[in-house]
Amino acid sequence: MTVDIIKVVLADDHAVVRAGLKAVLSTAKDIEVIGEAANGRDAVAMVQRLHPDVLVMDLSMEPVDGAEATKQLVAAKVATRILILTMHSPDEALIPLLEAGASGFLEKSAADRELLDAVRAVAHGDTYIQPSASRVLAGGIRKRAEHSDERTKFEKLTDRERDVLHYVAAGFTAPEIGEKLFISPKTVDTYKQRITEKLGLAHRSDYVQFALKLGLLKE
Repeated sequence: MTVDIIKVVLADDHAVVRAGLKAVLSTAKDIEVIGEAANGRDAVAMVQRLHPDVLVMDLSMEPVDGAEATKQLVAAKVATRILILTMHSPDEALIPLLEAGASGFLEKSAADRELLDAVRAVAHGDTYIQPSASRVLAGGIRKRAEHSDERTKFEKLTDRERDVLHYVAAGFTAPEIGEKLFISPKTVDTYKQRITEKLGLAHRSDYVQFALKLGLLKE
């Protein structure tokens, strides 16, 4: 029975790390390392030249890091799947990496146990996320969903209501806001009531939190 060989390129700025990854992969009969690169720039060039099935790439490299190399390869429409390796625990940077086109994410500390499964998974079209990263991913998606909902609500406000919301969040009183917008304090209160009805913001602290989440204020 013929075994389909998964062709892999390794990209890491430390030769000893590449050697360790290659040693792990060499234990599998269905995986072959066909190239090695020391940075993201060389990884992009090598992938375009060798057309591997999977690129196993470190996130932190110079002069081109794994995130930028991923974007370049996706823009070039290569078929190679990208598995990102990192020394650090997953954080919210994981979501932008996956959105950029990476097919998986693996901590280097788990490479000896999970690298073979991860390479096979992404080679076959799946996304590989280890359990610790899955929790971060779920949390990040929830936050983005919440912010998306808040952005949708904000866009339903009129321009004048948005102005009032911004000034209230920034700490201005109704008379001060009235002076800035050339309206009466009573009219400001009317706009605040409309904002409360549309967004459910009752106190200034609510305005501040809402504005911060949407990037309307600096923390």
